[in-house]
Amino acid sequence: MKLNTSSFYIQTTFPLLGKFGIGVLLLVAPFSFAQKKDPKKDENIGTEVVNVVKPYTPTISDAFKVREIPAIEDEENSKKEIIKYNIFSFPVASTFTPSKGKAEGVEKEKQAKLYNNYATLGVGNYGILNGELFVNQDLGANDYVAGMFRHLSSQGGIKNVDLENSFYDTAIDLTYGVRGNALSWNLDLGFQNQVYNWYGLPTDFGSSLTPVNKAILIDGINPQQVYNNLYIGGKIDFNEGPVQDISLKYNHFSDAYDSSENRFYAKPALQFEIDDLNIKTNLIVDYVGGSFKNDYSNTNSIKYGFTNFGIAPSFAMQRDDWTFNLGAAVFYSMDLENSDSKFLVYPQINASYKVVGDLMIFYAGAEGNLEQNTYADFVSKNPYLSPTFDIKPTDKQFDIYAGLKGKLTNTIGYNLRASYVNERNRALFKSNDYNEDATNQNYAFGNSLQVVYDDMKTISFYGELKADLSEDVSFGIDATFSSYTNDFQEEVWNLPAIKLNAKLDFNITEKWYAGANVFYVGERKDQKLNTDIVYAVAPSPITLDSYFDVNAHVGFKYNERLTAFLRLNNIANQDYQKWMNFPVQGFQAVLGANYKFDF
Repeated sequence: MKLNTSSFYIQTTFPLLGKFGIGVLLLVAPFSFAQKKDPKKDENIGTEVVNVVKPYTPTISDAFKVREIPAIEDEENSKKEIIKYNIFSFPVASTFTPSKGKAEGVEKEKQAKLYNNYATLGVGNYGILNGELFVNQDLGANDYVAGMFRHLSSQGGIKNVDLENSFYDTAIDLTYGVRGNALSWNLDLGFQNQVYNWYGLPTDFGSSLTPVNKAILIDGINPQQVYNNLYIGGKIDFNEGPVQDISLKYNHFSDAYDSSENRFYAKPALQFEIDDLNIKTNLIVDYVGGSFKNDYSNTNSIKYGFTNFGIAPSFAMQRDDWTFNLGAAVFYSMDLENSDSKFLVYPQINASYKVVGDLMIFYAGAEGNLEQNTYADFVSKNPYLSPTFDIKPTDKQFDIYAGLKGKLTNTIGYNLRASYVNERNRALFKSNDYNEDATNQNYAFGNSLQVVYDDMKTISFYGELKADLSEDVSFGIDATFSSYTNDFQEEVWNLPAIKLNAKLDFNITEKWYAGANVFYVGERKDQKLNTDIVYAVAPSPITLDSYFDVNAHVGFKYNERLTAFLRLNNIANQDYQKWMNFPVQGFQAVLGANYKFDF
């Protein structure tokens, strides 16, 4: 038993002790098992078998791989059991109460109230009176009426001017309109009365007369001219069908010298599709006819009349960053007084390419048009015309242009353009020749201008920069540089080579605002000759000095209805001449107020 126990001990201990433990154990064993001899027994204890077991030393050959999927011999165990899941729901009492969320407050700017009506009144030096009244009222759910009254006048007072130089301009416009689902339409009626004076006598007028005779001659001149304009018109907008809209207008224009002009035009606009192309077509019927009682020599009357029929189809295409508008305009023009008719064809082509998105867009085109000239349009540009000239349309054969436009930043935009224009019968303003005969008409003393025509080619460069520097500051500037080539006239009368404009508007505070604008016009050429003088050498055309004008305004918003303003014009007090011998008023100040209201 002892040996067996020792054998077990050795087996369990050897793995920990190793060979060193076995040797120590063999040395100690004799002493551990030695006993005192029993004299009664034999000293020969016999033979014993001792089993010595050494530690187990595994080898690679003893290893075996455990199967990942053990083999199952029982086929019944391979059947899938159907497991049913049941959810037992029951209410759980809870005392939790979630807190209500609170939206973060956002401050809203107070929206400005828009009023339907306003009235403006201003007064200033030179006897300036400026008034406006606009009213707009809905009569029902779909119809409305509107009216506009405008008046601007001055009592004159220009320095070193011998003739009356006051002016009046009064106009009233009325509109009745209906807004519907299928179509909307409006009817317009208006009247305008203008009073101007031919005050631009030549600087050397009456130099050959005695002071008394000169004064008598000047006192006998009544320079007043009165223009009256009556019109009726309207527009129909269609929400469905190929007809988009139709514009109609009849205009009657007359003056104090028995001049009379009638104009009527109708302009329908169509839009329809052919083979996936969206085609827009403008139709034009434009008639003008009128007469002047006398020509400038006071010998014959002048009559004129033109009827133009036009059609201008076009369609748009877009390919990637390219946009094309391709079209043409065809006119049939009839000269009713001279029994002359002709067909005219003009290009209506333009294209644009986004070079860098909206930052840089290249555009180009070739466009032309037949422009109907009228007495009323000429007077709106220059009220100092004598009622003695011929009127005919301008044949604008083509305007070929190319340019770049886009944005330098999100708030700064630009536009650069170069163009070449070819025109026939381009209208120019030129001073009338004169004499000092007391029997002359009141406009025949060198104090009026005429309209002459020329065939011209114009090369021009235009640049524009607009910037919204902030919500309170905006700025804009543009410039035009032109070069002219003409065929018949000695000069391109009264056309400047340079024009500059600049404008600045800003809000000083919530109540105060201000602004300024400056414009510059370069030199022009004009000429007027005294036919009583026999010139050995005809005088050369006169160069009119360039000029600039600085204007400013400041306003105070007392409340959302009432605003006071101060306007300052010609701040530099420049005594420039817009037309030859027609100096303008000096420094002007107009103080007024604007009031908005609803009925």
